[in-house]
Parts: sequence; structure tokens; C-alpha cells
Amino acid sequence: MRFVGVDPATKTGFVALNELGEVLVEVELKGAGKVEKGGISIEQLVSLQDQLYVLLQPGDEVVIEDAAPGTQRGITTGMIHGGLRSMVHRRKLKFNKLMPASVKKYVGVTGWKGEAGKKERLSGKEGKAVVLEAVFQHFGYKHKNDNIVDAYIMARIAMNLYHMRELSPPVDTYPYQIEVVSAMLAKTE
Repeated sequence: MRFVGVDPATKTGFVALNELGEVLVEVELKGAGKVEKGGISIEQLVSLQDQLYVLLQPGDEVVIEDAAPGTQRGITTGMIHGGLRSMVHRRKLKFNKLMPASVKKYVGVTGWKGEAGKKERLSGKEGKAVVLEAVFQHFGYKHKNDNIVDAYIMARIAMNLYHMRELSPPVDTYPYQIEVVSAMLAKTE
């Protein structure tokens, strides 16, 4: 059994963990083909889908990040997310969707900095750096690529989702981690 996290985008993060939580695969996928300014060409999209299809294996427990609400590139995002989900389905696997805020929450990142009443939203590289550090602090996992790190978080969530669904003790036990997984379980009941 493998636990898989997928962070869909023009550069898609993919991580597969074994039953002990060890990394089996960590890769960023990018569709090959003609580049389309401001989006993704059909050639690139199909290439990206094909790469994901090859990486998925029967029995994988998959968590895939859902599109962020209000995304600025809605059409491209929809094409990528829908296409990658269809590859998971073609592999006859089920998947669990997770909002980007829940991915951050799983490692204790709120997306904000500062004191109460003077909070500022973390964005861009600063926000990504906070997540990278939080993942290292929680799990000792380090990777320079933020798409792969996000996929790693989702793979950990997939592992805990499996454990909690099977009534086994979860591997990750901070209250915010249990809350994320419990919310996912509540949606599938």
C-alpha cells in the first residue's frame, strides 16, 4: 500500500509514501509540449496526465489538492485539476480532495503573520518558506521544491486518513492534524 499526495498545477508535485511513511517517489511533473502563454496547452495537459497515470499504482490511497477558491487562472486550473482527477479515476482509484488552507493547517501554518489586530497575510515566497520550515519541524522532511513539499503533506494526510478510517491509531497526532483528517472522514460518511 502506498499513500499518495498530488499538488496539481502546471508543475505538479507528486509524492508516494510507504506504510512506514518513508518516501518512495518525490517528483515534480511538467507537461511536455508547446508552451501556451498564461496557461497550459492541450499537448502539455495530456503529457502531464500521462505522467501521473504511470506513477499511480493499484491500491494507492490518494489525496489531491482542490483548486483554491477565487484562483486567477480559473480555466487553466480547472483543466489541470479535472484532467488529473480523471487519471486517478482511470486507474480505478478513489481520491480525497483537500483545500489548500487545510494543507497548511496540517502543519500548523495559518497563512498569517503578526499580532492580533495587525495580522498580514503571508504570500508568495514568504508563505512558501513558512510551510517548508513547518514541514521540516513536524516531520524532518526537507525539499527545495514547494510543489513536492505540498504533495508530501498530502501523502501524510492520506496515510492518516487510512489509519483513522481503519480505526488504527493515527501517525500524526497534533489536534489540528486530527481535525483536518476528521473533517475529510466526515465528508465521506
